[in-house]
Amino acid sequence: MNNQWKELTTKELFHSPEHSIASPYLMQFEYPWQALAGLGDLIRKLGEALPRDEYDQIGDAVWVSKSATVAPTAAIDGPCVIIGPEASVRHCALIRENVIIGAEVTVGHCTGIKNSILFDGVQVPHYNYVGDSILGYKSHLGGSALTSNLKSDKSNVSILFGKEKIDTGRQKLGAMLGDYVEIGAGSVLNPGTVIGEYSNVYPLVTVRGYVPPHHIFKSQNNVVKKEPR
Repeated sequence: MNNQWKELTTKELFHSPEHSIASPYLMQFEYPWQALAGLGDLIRKLGEALPRDEYDQIGDAVWVSKSATVAPTAAIDGPCVIIGPEASVRHCALIRENVIIGAEVTVGHCTGIKNSILFDGVQVPHYNYVGDSILGYKSHLGGSALTSNLKSDKSNVSILFGKEKIDTGRQKLGAMLGDYVEIGAGSVLNPGTVIGEYSNVYPLVTVRGYVPPHHIFKSQNNVVKKEPR
């Protein structure tokens, strides 16, 4: 590992491993985006081991907790989906392939998700898109905030870290959000965005690259450290 990239490692970004069924798998990887390639296989393995008295299997490798609430108008296309306890999947949400939705997660009206891990307590409640991303414990996307996961020229996604560009080897990669990250309404997280825990992003901005933990992203050239309360 390049020691200068330590802030981007899985263990540095996600400090609440007890809050995702995927954590034992995720923590095997040096960098979290490396876990996305095998997500479908993981879900099939995890799903087969889920307690049948607590989960219903409703499709091809699609398991939904009996305590979760799924609106009749929501579409769970799959394959390879786990929806955890007390989760809420609301009107016209679209859950595509390879998705883990943790306990007490809110997936709201017209929100789309594919190939992603949502830790427990995540909120993506209004017109959001989450693709090829990992959202840490209790992170929140404001209304219409999006993770963009594909570059216009279709080349591999790189992460801008200081003056370095780190090639992830992935053509599709959205955002990696640490625990308790708050994303303002209408913001767009460009492919390969990484945001450290407890950081905030202003509404209606475009984010690119790495945002350290405990910071406020106001614009690309205005990122400030949070003042202690």
